[in-house]
Amino acid sequence: MGEKVVAGSFDLSDRGRYREKLQKCLAGLERLLAEKRFDRPKNLMGLEIELNLAGADGLPRMLNGQVLERIASRDFQTELAMFNLEVNIAPHRLGGRVFDGLAEELRTSLAYADRKAGEVDAGILMIGILPTLGRDDLVSSNLSEVDRYALLNDQIVAARGEDFRLDIDGVEHLRCTSRSIVPEAACTSVQLHLQVTPGRFADVWNAAQVASAAQIAVGANSPFLFGHELWRESRPPLFLQATDTRPPELQAQGVRPRTWFGERWVSSAYELFEENLRYFPALLPICDDEDPLEVLDAGGVPRLAELVLHNGTVYRWNRPVYDIADGVPHLRVENRVLPAGPTITDVIANAAFYYGLVRALAEEARPVWTRLPFTAAEANFDAACRYGIDARFVWPRRGRYGGVGEIDAVTLVREELLPMASSGLDAWGIEPADRDFYLGVIEERCRRRVNGASWQAATFHRALERGMDREAALAATTRRYGELMHAGEPVHTWPVGVPSAVALG
Repeated sequence: MGEKVVAGSFDLSDRGRYREKLQKCLAGLERLLAEKRFDRPKNLMGLEIELNLAGADGLPRMLNGQVLERIASRDFQTELAMFNLEVNIAPHRLGGRVFDGLAEELRTSLAYADRKAGEVDAGILMIGILPTLGRDDLVSSNLSEVDRYALLNDQIVAARGEDFRLDIDGVEHLRCTSRSIVPEAACTSVQLHLQVTPGRFADVWNAAQVASAAQIAVGANSPFLFGHELWRESRPPLFLQATDTRPPELQAQGVRPRTWFGERWVSSAYELFEENLRYFPALLPICDDEDPLEVLDAGGVPRLAELVLHNGTVYRWNRPVYDIADGVPHLRVENRVLPAGPTITDVIANAAFYYGLVRALAEEARPVWTRLPFTAAEANFDAACRYGIDARFVWPRRGRYGGVGEIDAVTLVREELLPMASSGLDAWGIEPADRDFYLGVIEERCRRRVNGASWQAATFHRALERGMDREAALAATTRRYGELMHAGEPVHTWPVGVPSAVALG
């Protein structure tokens, strides 16, 4: 949630006023859609990466304020906890050598940030969940010193009314409690934005939902939390539980969680914004002075500030975004599925796979989502998070008999989804050299059955076999990960294990 808010308390009338204002914003959005006021197609994409700060020992460093002060760039911002940063890359037009250009831009930005972090004995690490995080690192005192994070924490804690319970049963079983939402900060992600017209929005969002499971299967990079080996991509269950405003009784009643895959295919962007208002109470009932309907009557473009703020507190894995650029409103699909890392090449390969696949899926004459139940898409997402590159999916069968069948993720990606992504990148006008290089990274991960999560787990177990205790093995794995991340070769080429020169603790 990037909105600038001021910490304070709310009285009983604030939520009522905010609810009324949200309805005005929703009516304003409906008018903008009916009047076709949205921007024309520009094939624009955007990229955000959340980062960890860690020391040479592999342990987290609570220094984002000092590091940001030294970086002194608006491209870098705070995130929830003091060991987090976020880098935002300006929108780029999809086409040509955009992916190579993005890779070079990221290398330059992150190398500069890493040098600046080094001035305070920290470094930049792109990884879904830092393996060395301990429960004592994820406490309220380590929230970033920004009002909006304290306020959001207070409101979610108040809405829940009791401790948050983390219960993730994976390779091992983690059970613990937290008095704040700070465990959410363990999750560092890549967010991929795609600007779309209202008429194309539903197809692109549905396509992104379909693609999410494959994205996780090839891109999982978060197998550890609090010293436990959990799911291959542990961010989704952690994020869900760390932001869950529902006590057990409301969960039992089927009340929807704020971290949400969704429950149906959609036919318009409006449906998603309307669902967010209908199902989720306001967490930050802060009212703007603007009357969106009066602005529309005067021929202007409303900010819809309350709608935007509320939308930012509903954590869909594919989120609808309303924004204004150069005085013209536009819509984006924000894909929030992927973990950060392992390398810049891997991040860009994941992006190329996503943008190509979504384009191809959205333009199919008989789209996958007309042949795949939504519950199956959600189950695929869950399976990918649990098992990563070894997941199995339910998928529409080819041929005239139709129906769905089970297929392993690697076979599906190699035989069906990578060719689709290739044709999608062609449709975007991506240069064949970029297309083949970055999709080749995905192909090699599938061929070798390796992604960031599988490498972390294998290296950790190799360290245990060498006689390290768990804490030392996690630290050694993290240090080795950092070395290979900065070397820059994609993760499928990384040798498993830690060099014998690495200290035991």
